[in-house]
Amino acid sequence: RFGQLQLALAAAGTAAAALDICADGWAVAEYTRGGQPGWAALTLALLAAASVATQACSWLWLRSDPPAVRPDVPLWLLTALHLLQLGFLFRCLHTLKIGWKVCRMKAEEEEEEQSRMAFLSHDISMLRLFETFLENTPQLTLLLYVILRTNKTEPFQVLGIFTAFLCVTWSLLDYHQSLRSFLQDKYELSLGSSIVYFLWNLFLICPRILTIALFALLWPYGVAVHFPLLWLVMFLWVSLQGTDFMESPGPEQLYRAMVAVILYFSWFNVSQGRTLYRSIIYHSFILVDSTLLALAWLWGRSPSDEHSYLIPVISASLPCYLLGLLLRVTYYKWLHPNVQAQKGSGYDEVDAKGRSDRLQFCSLSVRDLVNRRMQWLAQTQFPIPQLAGQHILNGTAAL
Repeated sequence: RFGQLQLALAAAGTAAAALDICADGWAVAEYTRGGQPGWAALTLALLAAASVATQACSWLWLRSDPPAVRPDVPLWLLTALHLLQLGFLFRCLHTLKIGWKVCRMKAEEEEEEQSRMAFLSHDISMLRLFETFLENTPQLTLLLYVILRTNKTEPFQVLGIFTAFLCVTWSLLDYHQSLRSFLQDKYELSLGSSIVYFLWNLFLICPRILTIALFALLWPYGVAVHFPLLWLVMFLWVSLQGTDFMESPGPEQLYRAMVAVILYFSWFNVSQGRTLYRSIIYHSFILVDSTLLALAWLWGRSPSDEHSYLIPVISASLPCYLLGLLLRVTYYKWLHPNVQAQKGSGYDEVDAKGRSDRLQFCSLSVRDLVNRRMQWLAQTQFPIPQLAGQHILNGTAAL
């Protein structure tokens, strides 16, 4: 049943997030105890920045959400929870509570609660993706840098790498499955699709993280220049595409800023229409940038450098990235819902029930609610019929 599945997914995601926080706390304590307060401070800074951005989005969405899906608690308490950086956790627990309620209901009584749970689950998927790319991918880079710098691996670093990859994996698959739920013909994300989807993201992200960590190994302050410059380029790139995700222009800038961080590490589509050329431009840019970072490390390292064993690893980064691109093409050629729809009754489309250019939430009943934010992103990945003339590579891809 839908409610049981969503409950299991929400519980697993919440548990992974809690484990990640524990791993971060352990890392901070170990860095402080080992006389490395700078690394401890940087870990805390990454955690705080990701948390503040995520809590801000959560709060802005709560204010614009329909009353039917808002938690039945006073506004001042919601405000306090978000200021204390507990708003996202509260959302997860609130969704778990509704999911448990759905599972205990009779089938004929659960429709409205399922709609409410689906609405909330879509938001949690997006917030988890934001938090993952704002916190876990930078922390993976930091962990790899520290391991290479010290030439040893501690248990807390192994746990940190494990939880970071777990969160990245979970957030990507959960986000993609969440987008698929907006399709009128609800094609399931099969095991094969899930594996290929995860692998092509992994093979594109890992070389990126490795080259940044190696560059930081020789020029740690160079990353402090490199990241803001590329972030600005990505922010302008997103702004030029005219996103329409948030409810007002001010919060939209926050969304674009967070997407720019994601683009520093991985592809993320934010605009409807053909993405073939945008994708080629992005991957070419990242490939050139990562190659320059790797060449800078090779050029700057000493011939007697103890990290000579990394030369074969960095040499394999380019084939790894190209393999990721090949798997991505494979996914969109054979495993994308548009391909499945072509084999059936025609192009699939995003379910637009209750949709207008701006949903008027207050006029809808609970069962008619549609999460406009995630629906908008779904339309960038699974085109509506007017945009479906170009499919597969000419279609759209969110990640």
